[in-house]
Amino acid sequence: MPADLTSESIPVSALELPRILDLKAATPLAVEMLALRGRALDIDASRVERLGGQCLQVLLSAAKTWRTDEIPFALVNPSSDFSEGLERLGVCAADFTGPDQSQ
Repeated sequence: MPADLTSESIPVSALELPRILDLKAATPLAVEMLALRGRALDIDASRVERLGGQCLQVLLSAAKTWRTDEIPFALVNPSSDFSEGLERLGVCAADFTGPDQSQ
């Protein structure tokens, strides 16, 4: 983490994902993620019923951005549908965390 930032100084935000993460949800999700950049972020996937490739790309890009910025990013409470969607698309929940982060 950069020297001027401590875990106490980074605001923590939670983002609850919508039930349907399809093509129509990708742009609003990306906009919302950009608005939260710079904050520690917990992504709550508990309500997700359908996960599409475009939203998965947004989420993976956000995870990489937060990792590059050295700010905590966590995927929490993934629904079984979300987990199955990840598996179907060839991704695992661990792909959202870096080597020094945990879920």
